[in-house]
Amino acid sequence: MSFVHLHLHTEYSLLDGLIKIDRLADRISTMGMPAVAVTEQGNMFSAVKFYRAMQNRGVKPLIGAELRVIDKNVDESANLVLLCQNKEGYQNLAKLISQSYTEGQHRGLPFVEYEWIKDKNEGLIAISCAEEGEFGKALLQQEETKAEEILSKWHKLFSDRYYIELQRIGHSQQNQYISKAIYYADKFQIPVVATNNARFLEEDDYEAHEARVCIYQGYTLSDPRRPRNYTRQQYIRSSEEMQALFSDIPEAIENTVRIAQRCNIEFQLGEHFLPHFPVENDETQDQRLISDANKGLEKIIADENISELKAKDYFERLKREIDVITKMGFSGYFLIVADFIRWAKENGIPVGPGRGSGAGSLVAYAIDITELDPLHYDLLFERFLNPERVSLPDFDIDFCMERRDEVIDYVGRKYGRDHVSQIITYGTMAAKAVVRDVGRVLGFPYGFVDQIAKLIPFELNMTLDRALEEEKELMRRYSAEEDVKSLIDLAKKLEGLSRNAGRHAGGVVIAPKPLYEYMPLYCEQGSQATVSQFDMGDVESVGLVKFDFLGLRTLIIIDWAVRDINRLRKNQNLEPINIRKIPLDDLPTYKLIQGMDTTAVFQLESDGMKKLVKRLKPDVFDDLIALVALFRPGPLQSGMVDDFIERKHGARVQYMHDDLEPTLKSTYGIILYQEQVMQIAQVLAGYTLGAADLLRRAMGKKKPEEMAKQRAIFTEGAVGRGVAERKATEIFDLMEKFAGYGFNKSHSAAYALVAYQ
Repeated sequence: MSFVHLHLHTEYSLLDGLIKIDRLADRISTMGMPAVAVTEQGNMFSAVKFYRAMQNRGVKPLIGAELRVIDKNVDESANLVLLCQNKEGYQNLAKLISQSYTEGQHRGLPFVEYEWIKDKNEGLIAISCAEEGEFGKALLQQEETKAEEILSKWHKLFSDRYYIELQRIGHSQQNQYISKAIYYADKFQIPVVATNNARFLEEDDYEAHEARVCIYQGYTLSDPRRPRNYTRQQYIRSSEEMQALFSDIPEAIENTVRIAQRCNIEFQLGEHFLPHFPVENDETQDQRLISDANKGLEKIIADENISELKAKDYFERLKREIDVITKMGFSGYFLIVADFIRWAKENGIPVGPGRGSGAGSLVAYAIDITELDPLHYDLLFERFLNPERVSLPDFDIDFCMERRDEVIDYVGRKYGRDHVSQIITYGTMAAKAVVRDVGRVLGFPYGFVDQIAKLIPFELNMTLDRALEEEKELMRRYSAEEDVKSLIDLAKKLEGLSRNAGRHAGGVVIAPKPLYEYMPLYCEQGSQATVSQFDMGDVESVGLVKFDFLGLRTLIIIDWAVRDINRLRKNQNLEPINIRKIPLDDLPTYKLIQGMDTTAVFQLESDGMKKLVKRLKPDVFDDLIALVALFRPGPLQSGMVDDFIERKHGARVQYMHDDLEPTLKSTYGIILYQEQVMQIAQVLAGYTLGAADLLRRAMGKKKPEEMAKQRAIFTEGAVGRGVAERKATEIFDLMEKFAGYGFNKSHSAAYALVAYQ
C-alpha cells in the first residue's frame, strides 16, 4: 500500500514553506510515491514549476491550494484544502484565489467567502484541514451541534468530494480531535484522509523552518510570545512511516491514493494562446497585416527616395517575412504591438526606436513598431523569428518612464481588464540579506551581524558558499567562532528561498480569454493593479504571450529637449525638428562624443565607455553600433577591442575569405555581431538563415555533440562551394570563438540610435 502527500507547502507559500520544488521532486521520486500535491497557502505561485518538476521525475502532480475561508453567517475564518480534479476545477480554483486577492483581503491576507465556493466548486475535491478547518475548530471548542451543522454544510456542497482530514504531527489536541472526527465520519458516512501537513523536507529542517516563520512574523526564535503553530514532525514522511502512524486507520492512507487517482489536471505546455486583434468583419488578421505592412513600406520608400531597383529588394524581403509571420500564426501579435505603439505616439508618449532582435524585422519597421531600416544596417529577420526554431516573437518596447502606465491602461481597456495583467516576480533571500535576517531572529547583536554581512562580497548572484571561498576573513571567523558558524549554517538553509511577491518592471500578459482560465491573479490590498500568479517563464510555459513595456528615462529627456528646441525654432519661424529625421552623419555630434562630453548620454556615460570612446574615436554611425557591442566583458577581455581599434585607425584589415568582405567590412574584418556569424554560414557554407541561427545558438551553448554535427555540416557545405577543407575548419573555429562574444546587432543598432539622438 502506498501513500500520497496531499497537504504540502513549498517555499512559494512565502509564510511557512521551506521546501524547494526540485528537491521535493527528487525525494518523492526516490521514495517511490506515485503522486504528490502542492497546496500553497492562498496561492498557486508554484503550480507550473511543480507540475514540470514532477512530470520530469515520473510523479503525478496534483494541483491545489489551502484557502482561508470565511462564512459571513459565522463571522469566523478557517482553512480548507481544495484539489483540482480536472480543468474545470483548476479554473474554479483560479477564480476563487483571484477573487480572494481582488475582493477578499483583510490585513494583507486573502480570504475566500463561503458563498463564492458555493458557486465555484465543480471539479474540486475538498479536504477539511483537520484542527485548522471549520469542522475541526468546532469539535475542539466542544460545540458538537455546530460541528454537525458544519459537516452537513460542506458534505452537502461537495458530496463525495469532501474528506475529513486526520493529522498526527504532535499537536496537543490531535488525539481528542481524531477520536471525535472518526465518530462523525462514521455517522455521516464521510471518508477520512491522512496528511502530514508538510512544511519541510527533513526532520532536521525544523529549526530553519522556524527561523523562516520568525523572519516573516517579526519575532526572534527565543521570544516566548511568538506563535508556535508547527512541529518537528511536519516533514516529508515516507509511505512506510505514514502507514505505521495510521496503522489503526488504514482507510485514511488508502484514501490518499484514491484522491490522487481522482485528480487529473494537465497543463498544455508548449502550445500558444495568442490574443486576438480586432479586425473588420470581412478581413482576417493576416490580410490586415499584409495591407498595413505594404502601405507602410510604400510610404517609407517614397519618403526616403529609395530607388526602384532597391525598392524591389525591400518588397521581396517584406513578402518573405510576411510569409513566415502568417504561417507561424503571429499576425495578431504584430498588429497588437503596432496598435499600442501607434496609440502612444498619437498621445504624445515617447517610444523608443526599437530594442532587441525585433529591430531586424522589415515588417516591424513598415508598421512603425521600430524606427531602423533593417536592410540599411544589415539586420536579420531570422535572428528575431525563425521558422526552423519555432518560438514566440518577443518585442521589447521602450516607453517614456513617466507615462508607460498609460499605455498599459490603454491595453487593458482595449482587450478587457480580465484579459490583461502585469507579471509577478519573486524576491529571494539573497546572501547578505538572509544573514541579516537570520542574525536578527537568532537574537545576535546588530553590530556583530553587520560585521559578518559586510564581509560578504557585494556582487550579483553572490552565494554564502562563494563568499566563504573568496573572503578569507569570513572563512577564518566561520572556522573559529561558534556564533558565526551557527549564523552562516542556518542562513545557508534559507538562502535562495522565495521571500515576497512583486511586480515585473515591464512584463504584461494579454490573453485571448479571461486570465483565470489559465492562472489566478494576485494584487496587494487596496490596489487595483493585478499581476499574474505565474512568473515570466511560467506565463510563457502555459502558452500565454507576454509583452515587455519597459521604462526608459532617456526618452522623456530627449522629448523635453526637442520641445524646447522647437519652441525656439517656432519663434524664429523655422521648421520644427523631428528627432526621427535627424541626419546620422552630423560632424558636431561625433566631435562631442569623441570629446567624451557624454555624461548622462544613454549608453555612453560610464567612465569605462568614455575611455573606449577616447580610443576608438567614432566618426560614423556604424562605430556607435560597434561601441555598444564592444563595451562588454567578453570583447574587452579577449583582445578583440584592441584589434578593432587598430584596424579602425589604419592597421591592415584582413578577411578570413574574400567572399566575407561585405559581411565584415563595417567591423574591419572582425566578427562582432551574432548576425555576422549567421551570414558567414550562409555565404560560405550555404546555410539558410534559419539554419544559421540554429548554428549560432549551438555555438553559444557550446554543446560538444551538437558542435561536432554542425562542424561537419559547415565544412561539407563550404568545401562544396570551393573553400579548402583546412580553411573551412579554420573559419569554423574562429566563428565558434567569436560566437561567445557576439552581440545582437539589432539591439546594438537600436540603442546606438537612442544614444545618438
